[in-house]
Amino acid sequence: MEDKTLSTPQNLQVLYEDNHLIIVNKRPGDIVQGDKTGDTPLSDVVKEYIRVKYGKPGNVYLGVVHRLDRPTSGIVVFARTSKALPRLNKLFKDKDAKKTYWAIVKNSPPKQQDTLVHYMKRNPKQNKSYAHIKEVPDSKKAILEYRILKQLNNYFLLEIDLQTGRHHQIRSQFSAIGCPIKGDLKYGFDRSNKDGSIHLHARKLSLVHPVKKEKLEIIASPPQDPLWDACISE
Repeated sequence: MEDKTLSTPQNLQVLYEDNHLIIVNKRPGDIVQGDKTGDTPLSDVVKEYIRVKYGKPGNVYLGVVHRLDRPTSGIVVFARTSKALPRLNKLFKDKDAKKTYWAIVKNSPPKQQDTLVHYMKRNPKQNKSYAHIKEVPDSKKAILEYRILKQLNNYFLLEIDLQTGRHHQIRSQFSAIGCPIKGDLKYGFDRSNKDGSIHLHARKLSLVHPVKKEKLEIIASPPQDPLWDACISE
């Protein structure tokens, strides 16, 4: 499906919606669910959008299927019914929802394309995960595939297919090979982006609709800035 986003008064970019689910393009800086910051989460913005558009009285049902890190942008899926939520959860758990990311890094990875395998150990106090070459206590195996999609001025655009879904997996694994993502101070990039974002974007999602059983392929445009714009220009 082509990326024809619908921008709402709340600046919500809707990529796909029907009675069962809604898929949006998250802006960097938005949080998917409420946290200790007290900032309005994306889930509340989506609920309000549904309430107003469809004139729904009372509470609007919305199930959070998965999350993206706050500084990351791109595709987020929500369930609109209690019937769709467990089915979507199963699709993601069974890896039947294929997620493709874009990332911009300054240092070129060692190979044009490769599979990275690490053992991730999370430090909750730091809200950070560490990628180890060998298994360590309480670690979980993390696998991704990448390829260099484009060389930009001083940067490289990578396309990444996740095989596992670990905490901060992409950020940590690329940091471990000396290729931290642009703007990602937490994982070793030398300076932050002015808006607090990092150049990591959930670009594409392929899945079978949990109710209609039709194949969906959703593509989300990255945020507008000179580097991302260079990625999508011919």
